[in-house]
Amino acid sequence: MSADLSQIVKAYDVRGVVPDQWDESLAELFGAAFAQVTGADAIVIGHDMRPSSPGLAHAFARGASARGVNVTEIGLCSTDQLYYASGALGLPGAMFTASHNPAQYNGIKMCRAGAAPIGQDTGLTEIRELVEEWLDSGAPRPEAAAPGEVTRRDTLKDYAAHLRSLVDVASIRPLKVVVDAGNGMGGHTVPTVFEGLPLDVVPMYFELDGTFPNHEANPLDPKNIVDLQQRVRQEHADLGIAFDGDADRCFVVDENGDPVSPSAITALVAARELAKHGGKGTIIHNLITSWSVPEVVRENGGTPVRTRVGHSFIKGEMARSQAIFGGEHSAHYYFKDFWNADTGMLAALHVLAALGGQDEPLSQLVAEYDRYVGSGEINSTVADQQARLAAIRAAYEGRDGVELDDLDGLTVSSADWWFNVRPSNTEPLLRLNAEARDEATMAKVRDEALEIIRG
Repeated sequence: MSADLSQIVKAYDVRGVVPDQWDESLAELFGAAFAQVTGADAIVIGHDMRPSSPGLAHAFARGASARGVNVTEIGLCSTDQLYYASGALGLPGAMFTASHNPAQYNGIKMCRAGAAPIGQDTGLTEIRELVEEWLDSGAPRPEAAAPGEVTRRDTLKDYAAHLRSLVDVASIRPLKVVVDAGNGMGGHTVPTVFEGLPLDVVPMYFELDGTFPNHEANPLDPKNIVDLQQRVRQEHADLGIAFDGDADRCFVVDENGDPVSPSAITALVAARELAKHGGKGTIIHNLITSWSVPEVVRENGGTPVRTRVGHSFIKGEMARSQAIFGGEHSAHYYFKDFWNADTGMLAALHVLAALGGQDEPLSQLVAEYDRYVGSGEINSTVADQQARLAAIRAAYEGRDGVELDDLDGLTVSSADWWFNVRPSNTEPLLRLNAEARDEATMAKVRDEALEIIRG
């Protein structure tokens, strides 16, 4: 096929519509290029439940094994289960998934051995260049390389055992939990991870179905957790948990069906991880998580480090600063004990352990970690991102008690509020996040910023 790789190779992964933008012949070239760039003699491959995933994964395996690389196929898995396999087996890995994107999409998340990320600056550009070079002629076979072996291995039980070795949930009080897997990979991993725990699990949409017949597998969009919220109230459950399509992100609702902000979950898990590490350690948070996060980290003896949005920045900073944990506003949670990779399932176990280890309901437990009022992320379509950012800078620069910084987009802050505006990498959008000490201040700050953004 003639493919425009600039359309499908993103900052951190490969993603596009199948078969319009990419197909199995292209996946085979990606497999060969991945083998060459990593220099590995063995790799591990997994895939999600999308109809196109098994074929793409096998094609990638063919491309790699033709270059003499041994391939371990772990079959159906969540993205964090693939990271587990990469870490535990010490092999570079490739996961076939398009996460929360609609059914016609698919993609590849790639990592080096030990789940170290591969992004544009860490190998993805080289992989793309090789695939472009080989598009017409095909990948040349290396001289004298015998084809590698392709073997199957089931890692689900080992993955579950590893997660449960990191959080003690066996001694918690009995809890009733509604889990919405969104027809994604949570339906595959939850039964094994939660097996034998004092949990009354009410499953929703556990049937693996990459056409997403019930709702999009993106719990960050409020419309996709409505079913979960209703069911939690109906069942008088202690909490609800929703996973995205590849089950690497988890989203939590309390006993009233109210969403618990990912910042509050980040603060709660940070406090627990610091306690586990003797009240010392570095915690990473991106710059649009709540003020609550660095406050809680300091109160618990830790050192907060603020970083840009995006998993390659978080993982890079985790490795550099030897951080024990990191969290993002998008419900991605990263653990040193999990090769610095993100796992929503481990965050979910922490929430269950925290809730089940005391008698208060979840709404009360998280109240101490949720201290401010946030706007959530608000997207605005703009003709000229840089011109709008310059207009915001001009409006706030020089105001008394107001500070500006450029770590990721533009952050404007004072003693009582802050907001960040950052451009989307892929669309003509500006993304606004605002937070303040009270609702009225937040609304005023949000509206003033939006007025400038939208001209």
